[in-house]
Amino acid sequence: MMTFTLADWMIYTIWAIFGLMMIDFLIVLFRSFWAGSVNPSFVLGYLKDILYYVLPLNIIVSMIVIDPSGYILVVWYFICGLAVIVKYLLDIIKRFA
Repeated sequence: MMTFTLADWMIYTIWAIFGLMMIDFLIVLFRSFWAGSVNPSFVLGYLKDILYYVLPLNIIVSMIVIDPSGYILVVWYFICGLAVIVKYLLDIIKRFA
């Protein structure tokens, strides 16, 4: 059941990031498979994306408890999360263009 609390929206943001990352991964995998040039090293790029994009979001979430205002890091989390979502949407659109 979908609810609309702040914590739920934070989880939905991560789900959207991982979902778009998986769609992009599958597009790259199938295109390389059909071209006959499957190289497992392209997976390392997605591992790097998790390290550079997802891990900082988790660090921001863990720092929310020390935020004196209670909303600065939450707003920063959503800005960064939306930036990653837009990045993957643009990557997916670029793969079809």
